[in-house]
Amino acid sequence: MTGAVDLRLAPAALVAWAAAWAATGPAGPWTRPVLGAAAAVVLGGAVVVAVVAPLGRGGPGARRAGAVAAHVLVAAACAAAVVLSVHVHGAGREPLARWAGQQPVAELTGRVVSEARPAVFGDGERWTLAAERVTGRGVTLEVRAPVEVTAPGPAPAYGERVALRARLGEADAGAGEAATARADGPAAAVAHAPALVGATTTMRAALLAATDGLSPQARGLVPGIAVGDTSRLPPDLEEAFRTTGLTHLTAVSGGHFAVVLALVTAAAGATRLPRAGRVAVVAAVAAGFVLLVRPEPSVQRAAAMCAVTLAGIALGRPAASVPSLATAATVLLVADPWLAREYGFVLSCAATAGLVLLTPPLVRRLAPWTGRPVAFALAVPLAAQAACGPVLVLLAPALPTTSVLANLLAAPAVAPATLLGLAATVTAPWWPAGAQALGWLAGLVTAWIAGVARWCAGLPGALLPWPGGVGGLLALAAATAALGVLVLRRPPGAGWPVAWSGRPRRALRGAAAWSRAAAA
Repeated sequence: MTGAVDLRLAPAALVAWAAAWAATGPAGPWTRPVLGAAAAVVLGGAVVVAVVAPLGRGGPGARRAGAVAAHVLVAAACAAAVVLSVHVHGAGREPLARWAGQQPVAELTGRVVSEARPAVFGDGERWTLAAERVTGRGVTLEVRAPVEVTAPGPAPAYGERVALRARLGEADAGAGEAATARADGPAAAVAHAPALVGATTTMRAALLAATDGLSPQARGLVPGIAVGDTSRLPPDLEEAFRTTGLTHLTAVSGGHFAVVLALVTAAAGATRLPRAGRVAVVAAVAAGFVLLVRPEPSVQRAAAMCAVTLAGIALGRPAASVPSLATAATVLLVADPWLAREYGFVLSCAATAGLVLLTPPLVRRLAPWTGRPVAFALAVPLAAQAACGPVLVLLAPALPTTSVLANLLAAPAVAPATLLGLAATVTAPWWPAGAQALGWLAGLVTAWIAGVARWCAGLPGALLPWPGGVGGLLALAAATAALGVLVLRRPPGAGWPVAWSGRPRRALRGAAAWSRAAAA
């Protein structure tokens, strides 16, 4: 915890995010000049590095100049890659987006790439179609563009290739979808999903069937915490989760990845497999887990970081957390620049950065008061809340004052609920009775999480009003930074009371053990 944090790739990742956010906004004439300018900086930076590098041994000034030139070069290269990616994607999206402005009725063919969710207005289901062909008004367009479809009737299965007739419409500026489509009837299946994807769909459906007879909280929370299916979450519980900052438990994220991969890594190590074998096993399980929970933005971030870390382990150089996050975020933004505007992706990256950068110093400053186990249990939700709070006010102009308490109390139940829910998911297709028993056990654990959410949401002042929009974000970021400086500027232990000891402290250490294991 005392080592220096490697932040060398962080500026490049931030530049890549800024470029992606700007380039995916309302279209403007500036993107091509920016791409040209970034390319010029890359070429110029390469020349500077080539000239300065031989002088690196001449003194500190030359070394600093070389380091600055290298940082500028990498950041410019990332910006250029992101803007170029926007133009490449635009070649497949632009024909459909331009045509959608006329609101024609068209026939669409493509593959379903998201799970269904309720329509925003009226009945029906919403899901995303990766459109491949659009036909209407006697014209057929070959496209490569995501479309948000709203259609009645049962939604098609994830991964199916479907055809439907719908009226096209314009998507919101900066949205990840190129257009919207509202159909009068359900989509017709053209081809089944690939075998592996179909198997995960079967497991998800079997889990819902196995947990159908449980209590309302278990019917909603067990599938939610296991595979991210929140379709049956009771509205009052969903609101309590939102109020207390526990929504991340049902949106499968890095914490779920950590629980699953820690178990798999330990099992692979116990079998004494060689390094390459252990890496292959963990990679296979991670890929299967992504298919099971669906590649939502937060899952993509966790999977990309996992891939970077596994690559480092395979090469004998375990990757550090910040470089892994920066590399994963940059690669994902180049692959899909619209992720820069996805709240799930931004919150996932912010939470990870907060945990990596803020948890160690917070632990060092809290430990003299509470001991290291309790300090760690407190530092994790504090760090995540500090990092995510400014972004969350864009979604809801309020401060969840009980978020840290709720996450602290719920943490001991996260790992067992996740593992029991996943065990029920894998078991359900071939042993329904066993899956029902595992789901029932998972429901006992999620009852604690539901109780914590409802109790903390009912406390006085659980939500305090705060200005919304960019102004609220900047105000909260400034307040958080000022408080962080006050707390972290003093050396660990300086000025703190002597750590108390005795039975109460030992009891708190024992109570925090589960929280530490779950957060790790």
